[in-house]
Amino acid sequence: MHILLLGGTWFLGRAVAENALARGWRVTTFNRGLSAPDLPGTEPVHGDRTCADDLKRLAGHGPWDLVVDTSASEMAPCQVLDGTRVLAAEAERYVYVSTVNAYRGWPHEALTEDSPVYAALPDASREYGAGDGVTVHYGMQKAGCEAAVLSQFGDRATVLRPGVILGPGEYVGRLPWWLSRARRGGVMLAPGGPGTHVQPVDVRDVAEFALTAAPGAYNVAAPRDRDTMGDLLGACVAVTGRRGRLAWASNELLTAHGVREWTELPLWRTAKGTWAVDSTRAHAAGLVCRPIAQTVADTWEWLTSGLGGGGVVGGLGRGGLFFLLWGALARAPG
Repeated sequence: MHILLLGGTWFLGRAVAENALARGWRVTTFNRGLSAPDLPGTEPVHGDRTCADDLKRLAGHGPWDLVVDTSASEMAPCQVLDGTRVLAAEAERYVYVSTVNAYRGWPHEALTEDSPVYAALPDASREYGAGDGVTVHYGMQKAGCEAAVLSQFGDRATVLRPGVILGPGEYVGRLPWWLSRARRGGVMLAPGGPGTHVQPVDVRDVAEFALTAAPGAYNVAAPRDRDTMGDLLGACVAVTGRRGRLAWASNELLTAHGVREWTELPLWRTAKGTWAVDSTRAHAAGLVCRPIAQTVADTWEWLTSGLGGGGVVGGLGRGGLFFLLWGALARAPG
């Protein structure tokens, strides 16, 4: 099996490369060579996928059985279209990692793969949807990228729509933020309630599914009613030495004091559809999601090994400072 991995040096791309190499597959990676070192065992081709000459040079390294695209998160549909046009004759199948943001109803509505996505132009520029706000603009761009892939690969295409991806190698700072906070100990502000269901998926499970999923569109998330915010934050406290004590604050209290969702307290969002993503189709097709406690433990091991940017880094931020105010209003539960 010979695959082409667009990206391949960090987080999801690296996890895909590691998985494919472990299978004994031949792995060509295509990236600019700027973000991180190439994984030993891969066959790197350096270039810019927005450059026609670089794409033409890349095509000379084919053909491939499979293309896995993990590096188009900030690309316009027209740029993805240019690449797929070149690769359509060089690859049997194409896996595009999109996002649940492509759905018109996210994050306010429960989602299935039959939920409508944004109107999508496969040749749209970066400006497409720019006047509709950041969230809508991003969703329209991703839907356009999906359309670009489908226009060239059709029923040879697999579209993956993950929500939140966590695990070793994460660079966004969501789970590392909570692990860092738990390591410092003391009373920890915990948003919402311990029974709030969440659906983050481990990066290694996404990588596995990307290499094995049949053509089609899939929501890639943990089972909807399995994991909770209490499971997630409790695991953070446990793996860091049980120094922290969770003190839960309601959504209403946090929003009343202007705490910003998703950023000031990572993974906290009150919109009803945020963690209401039906991933039944993906699980039936072979997606297996490991327990959230394992993801937390392995991420902590990665951080403390020195591979996570030299150790644990992070601050309380405004969300942590808000606890000083909240503590004056209500006694933290035991």
